[in-house]
Amino acid sequence: MEQPERSRDFNQSLSRGLEIIESFGADWPRQTVSEVASKTGLTRATARRFLLTLVDLGYMTTDGRTFELSPRVLRLGYSFLSGLGFPNVALPHLEALVAEVDEASEASILDGNDVVYVVRVPGTRLMTIAVNVGSRMPAHATSMGRVLLAGLSDRELEAYLATAKLTRYLPHTASDIRTLRQRVLKARADGYAIVDQELEEGLIAVAVPIHDRTRRVVAAVNLSTHIGRHDADSVRRELLPPLQHHATLIERDLAHLT
Repeated sequence: MEQPERSRDFNQSLSRGLEIIESFGADWPRQTVSEVASKTGLTRATARRFLLTLVDLGYMTTDGRTFELSPRVLRLGYSFLSGLGFPNVALPHLEALVAEVDEASEASILDGNDVVYVVRVPGTRLMTIAVNVGSRMPAHATSMGRVLLAGLSDRELEAYLATAKLTRYLPHTASDIRTLRQRVLKARADGYAIVDQELEEGLIAVAVPIHDRTRRVVAAVNLSTHIGRHDADSVRRELLPPLQHHATLIERDLAHLT
């Protein structure tokens, strides 16, 4: 097939690197050099050089024979969300949610082993934990991190578990691989996660995922409160339904932009 004419500024190396990243997916999560070369039309030597460069940059992992994408590729997704104006889409819905329940709400994305806050709407009640847009928190100890990890494929989740530093902040923190995996899989099955005093004493939060039009998890939103006002049962009963409702509205508006 005839290739379209390229601009004189077209960068062939960047194009090839992106083609290699895009050659991986649900049907081809792990590939050899020969398989990548066959799918992209590159020589084995060229494909191998690009794959090893992506390994060095952290976008790929290898066992010496096969290659697969690492969770770092989600940083590209963050750039995508920022370009779409995701914070601007989410903000009015979270403001309405906070006005309804009078508890703080945030939205975040996954970046490596952390969640990064991209929207923050405080409630009128005092909270001990201080976060702002751009703040980072450990994914394993937060409700939004839990649902973002649940949105990963099994291979991506295992890659995360193999490298993440699971700090034990409090007695209830999921700080070992077996416990965290169980809680992430529960969040995947339930469609939400409640984290009860795993990051800070007295802090309890519930989070739900935000999906794009293809049903990929691209972000998370939460409500955070204090055990003096809610326990896990009342969070599930009173805070989860309005959170789910506004998450649906965010997904609807996000779909209109893509």
